[in-house]
Amino acid sequence: MSKFSNILTMFLVVLIVAILGIAGYFIYDTFNSKAINNKAQSAIDEFEKSTKKVKRNNSENTSSNEAHTSLEDLANLLATNSNTSEETNKAEKAYYEGYEIKGTIQIPKTNVNYPVLEKVNKKTLEIAVAIAYGPGLNKEGNTCIYGHNYRNGTFFSNNKKLQNGDKVLITDQTGETVTYIIYKIYETDQNDATYMTRNTDGRREISLQTCTDDNKARIIIWAAEEGSME
Repeated sequence: MSKFSNILTMFLVVLIVAILGIAGYFIYDTFNSKAINNKAQSAIDEFEKSTKKVKRNNSENTSSNEAHTSLEDLANLLATNSNTSEETNKAEKAYYEGYEIKGTIQIPKTNVNYPVLEKVNKKTLEIAVAIAYGPGLNKEGNTCIYGHNYRNGTFFSNNKKLQNGDKVLITDQTGETVTYIIYKIYETDQNDATYMTRNTDGRREISLQTCTDDNKARIIIWAAEEGSME
């Protein structure tokens, strides 16, 4: 009886340790998710400030141009404004942990709201989503954006829940927000990159990539600018 009691006690201890370990993991994952989202939101706030300054400077330049009637004065002013605008835009770029923020991505259905960073590498994909290929956000052609599929629900973890007709909103560094409509979703292997260079027939499109839950394949989503395929 004593031997049985010892075995039962050991079993209960192991069970309790296992339960505490699992609970601890989920608590950590939840707090980590909140920390990631809070930092990402702070980066988005800084990005929005930078785009507002660019818009304001461009508006002031336009107003100043309209006040000049002399062609010579206007030409000189345009040249000056062009140089000033380039320097201003360069100075007003927003960064997130050392990486330039090219824009933001929002997916209303899955509550996604993250900065889109300048390039894909190990670090950028740990803190946000990033551009992997293409002409750039809201440019004509296909721009590919990568994001991780984490168990804590961050980044592109819920892309598997998206369907044709769902919306993706992309805001670029000029402050323009373009709505894209999902029209194709499929899985492919890790070596397939044919979707990157597809012909968009002059449309503005995006491709979203993330891994499947078992990490054996990739989920690819195609979306085109709203109204461009009608």
